Amino acid sequence: MAPPRLGVSASPAARKAVFTGTFDPMTLGHLDVIRRGRLLFDQLVVGIGVNPNKTPLFDLEERVNLARHIVREYHNVTVEPFDELAVAFVRRIGAQVILRGVRTLSDMEYEFSMSLTNKRLAPEIETVFLMADGEYSHVSSSLIKQLARYGGAEALARFVPEEMIRPIMEKLRDPEWQTRF
Repeated sequence: MAPPRLGVSASPAARKAVFTGTFDPMTLGHLDVIRRGRLLFDQLVVGIGVNPNKTPLFDLEERVNLARHIVREYHNVTVEPFDELAVAFVRRIGAQVILRGVRTLSDMEYEFSMSLTNKRLAPEIETVFLMADGEYSHVSSSLIKQLARYGGAEALARFVPEEMIRPIMEKLRDPEWQTRF
């Protein structure tokens, strides 16, 4: 008998994974994890959360709308906002897997710690890690904001989906953001 494919079982919930993050802004690295993750699971939910320790470039509604536009061609990918613990969100939507992208060793330390915490809070939820494509392993939200400010749209095009370039550039031209960043 062949072993079951990752994410496939008798329970529909086991075939649903959630890729959580703030996605502020969504990068080509995020999109790479989404593209690969959607092939591993029947349904992939991009859960866009709120991090009280960060000052977002885009508000939650803007991030959700931009992400929905970016992933619109993937029939098994949806985008949902959340403002709670990731495991609570995953439980609430009936999934059993958290998908995480890992860029660097320091990411792995953080993700490992979060994975252990999530396992204590929700033992029924598994975390699956995908290593970032080497082309995107150095890309962070902070880097994107610096590129936008000092390198402009041409520099951004190498690191974010095309649909993100104009909104990022417009946001950074906003006088409110010029004083924050």
